[in-house]
This record gives sequence, C-alpha cells and structure tokens, in this order.
Amino acid sequence: MATAVPQTQPTEQTVDKGLKSGALGLISTTIIATASVAPAYSIAATLVFVVGAVALQSPAVAVLAFVPMLFCSIGYSEMNKADPDCGTTFTWATRAFGPKTGWAGGWAIVAADVLVMASLAQVAGQYGFLLFNAKGIGSNPTSGWVLLVGVLWIVVMTYICYRGIEVSANFQKALLGIELVMLAVLSITALVKVGAPPGHLTPTLSWLNPFHITSFSAFASGIILMVFIYWGWDTAVSVNEETKDKNKTPGRAAILSTFILLVTYALVIFSMQSFAGIGTKGTGLGNVNNAGDVLSIQGNLVFGTSAFGSFLSHLLLLMVLSSAAASTQTTILPTARTTLSMAVYKALPSAFAKMGRYLTPTVSTITMGAVSIVVYVAFNYMSNGIGVIGDAVIAIGLYIAFYYGLTGFACAWYYRKTLTNSARDLWMRGIIPVAGGLILYFLGGWSLWLDYDVATANDYTMWTVPLIHWQIGGAFVIAAVTALIGVAAYFYCRWRNPAFFKKETLTRSTETLVPDPDA
Repeated sequence: MATAVPQTQPTEQTVDKGLKSGALGLISTTIIATASVAPAYSIAATLVFVVGAVALQSPAVAVLAFVPMLFCSIGYSEMNKADPDCGTTFTWATRAFGPKTGWAGGWAIVAADVLVMASLAQVAGQYGFLLFNAKGIGSNPTSGWVLLVGVLWIVVMTYICYRGIEVSANFQKALLGIELVMLAVLSITALVKVGAPPGHLTPTLSWLNPFHITSFSAFASGIILMVFIYWGWDTAVSVNEETKDKNKTPGRAAILSTFILLVTYALVIFSMQSFAGIGTKGTGLGNVNNAGDVLSIQGNLVFGTSAFGSFLSHLLLLMVLSSAAASTQTTILPTARTTLSMAVYKALPSAFAKMGRYLTPTVSTITMGAVSIVVYVAFNYMSNGIGVIGDAVIAIGLYIAFYYGLTGFACAWYYRKTLTNSARDLWMRGIIPVAGGLILYFLGGWSLWLDYDVATANDYTMWTVPLIHWQIGGAFVIAAVTALIGVAAYFYCRWRNPAFFKKETLTRSTETLVPDPDA
C-alpha cells in the first residue's frame, strides 16, 4: 500500500514501483557501486590508451579525473535525499527542467550502458579462453568462439539480475573481493620487482604533475578516458529504492566508492608504469598491441613462470573475468531500473514497468540483455581487432559526461530557492555539483571534436561521407547514430503516450508516495 507523505520542504520521493525495499545496506550498496566500475576490466581496457595520450602523467590524470566524479557524486547524493527514485537522472532532470531534458538524460543512461556491453562481453569471452590456456582463441577478439562465450555471458548475467537484487549483491561481494585483492597483490609485487624487466622506471612524484603533459588535447584525451574508468558508481543510486535508509545510503555509497577507486587506480597505475615503463614495443604500456590485455601480459612478468607464479597469473585472469562479470551485471541493473522508472511515469511503453516474481523489472531486464546481445553481435561482425567495439567505448564518454553533468545542473536548479539557507547547502547543492557538471560538459564537448576529426587519431575506424568524401571518426559516428535512434524513440513514445510529455505524470509537484512498511 502507498501512503502520502506531507511535504515540509521541496523534497520528493518515488512512487512505489514494486521493487524489494530494504534489501541492501551501506556495505552491499558500496560493493555494487565499486563493482559496477569494474576496476580491473577498466584498467585492462584503457590504460594503454591513457599512456598513449599523456605518457608518464597517467597517475596525474587518474587523480584529476577523480575531481569531477566526486563533485557529481555529491550532486547525486543530494538529489537522492530529495527524490530516491531509481530513474535517477531521468527523474531528477524531469523535475528540474521538464520532460524533454529528463527523457534525454534517461536515454543517455541507456545508450552508455548498451554501448559498453559489447566491450564487456568481448573481454569476458577472451579472458575465459585465456584462463584455460586456449591462447589461440583468446587472443583473437573476433573469433566466433569468443563471440559465442560473450553472448552466453550476457545471458547468464541477465538471468542473475532477473533473479533478484539480493542474489546480485551477494554475487558482487565475491567478485569484488577477488578483484581488489588481486589488484593489490599485483601492484605490490610489481613495485618489489620494479628493477627486473627492461624499460622499467623509478617511481617519482613528478608523475603527479599535470603540467608536464605535452598539449591540452593530450590532457583532455587522457581525462575523458579516465572518466570512463571511473564511470559506473551511479549504480548505487539506481538501486536506491531497494536499500535501507534509501534517502541517505545510496548517496553515501556513491561517494565512498569514488574514494575506493581513487586509491585503487593510483596504486595500480603507479606500479604498472614503474614495472613496465611506457615503451611502445614489447611489454611497455605504450604498445597498442597490448591494448585490452595489459594486465594479463604484465601479470605473467610480475609473477614469473614458477608453479606458484602460474597460479597467481591465472588468478589474475580470473580477476579480470570476474571484473567483467561484475560490470556486465551492474550495467544491466541500472539500465533496467531507469527504463522501469521511465515506464512508470509513462515516458516509455508500460510493458517496461512489469515486475516479476523476484521483485525485479522483468521486461526491462530481459530487454536490456537482448538488445546488448544484438549490439555485441553487430559490432563484433563489423570489427577488425579492436575496431568498432573500441570506438564504442570512446563514444560512451560523451554520454557519461552528458548525464553525469546534467545531474549536477539538476541538483543546483532543484534546490535553487534554498541554496542560501546555509554555506553547506550552497556548496554541496549548488557550487560543487555545478562545477562537476561544467567540467564534464567541457570535456564532453572537447572529446566530441576529437572523435569527429580523424586527424586527431582518436578513433580506431573512420567513415567516409558519400559524395562529399568527408572522413569522420568512427566514435563520432556511433555517438551520432545512437543519438538519432534516441530522437526517433522520443518521438515514437511522445506519439504513443503523450501524457508524460504534457507534464501530466511527473513534475516537481507530483504527489510523493512511499511504500507502507506495514502493508
């Protein structure tokens, strides 16, 4: 049963959507947030390109990218206090700016999550074979066997998400435990053996100086790549309706997870850069042939060829595999809850609001898995090596910047009438979230230009415009096509069910309803 809650300040909460409330505590929610980022997978898939952009200043970029992430997580936390709705950016931007902006924010979440699934599935497929020493198959990202395992991977992760939030959270605890322990063991062992391989470097604090980066374009490229590495902690807020003390716990978990990631990334990047150097040949971190497999290659060198070393190397492979599993699962979770919220407020067809026997959004979860499989198969078919899937990862940065930044702006605008109540409100609900949004929008705009201009060499593929023969970066094309699909979906939804778009289902004054715990 749902009961109205009197409004004493401009705060609103969610409509009861049928999710299992009170299932997650602070620890479980923080684990979900951190696991969503998939530190091991993110480093394996991105570190080579960060080094290629900013060379020795990779640690500096890792620290600086933390700043807008922290700022935006504070905005998320403050908005969640007012409106703990699993639609997050969609709901908050709608309340603050109206249905058009809110719908765009929701689509950005869906687009980013769907685009990243191809990369996650491919990494899972490759590392699954590498774990069992099938290097011939595992080293070929376009292998049909890798594709098959990747598809099965998405199916299994979709089923786990369908089975319920508690099953998902418990699965995450095991995966994240393996991941963080192995990253620490790898980093500490690498620092101990730092003088062993050719090309090694002596760690120095000068690596934290961003002014040593050769150009602003290189700096911007490095930052936007690192933003991708930090991306995903907002899953903690997407499961807000399923947490204990849902007004506070999700926001605290989001902020806490960003600090965990900062420490993890600083340690791993310092150690890997010291151990392997940044050379462009052999095992150097600047060798693009190692892209997507950097941790496996370094792990073999760090742990050696002894029986125990081989055991640790295989544990490292298992770690990246578990990281991809965690991220696959926690990519499906927020997308399904975003589309659930959109359907409840009639911004999407009502089928997406259907709940299953395990109190999870059935249609939304299954649809997310199915669409991800279609996109993965298509990208794998079009890819040559990294190719289109690599460009999809780059394109994600634009959507991350858009909806994270939009949340920061929505926070300030939502609380605009109360910002002067205290210094705390001014900073935490106004200045800091807006600063995070501005930083991300600037980076997103800059990356859009880098993705468009093939001369920047920021893309893996390019597309030639017929007749006029312009060459456009593949990442820009993927981002643009995804946006056009979103526009088409917007007009379809507006035509089929105009209530949301006429501000009849969700506004700032929408009645506040919460589940009755005694029902």
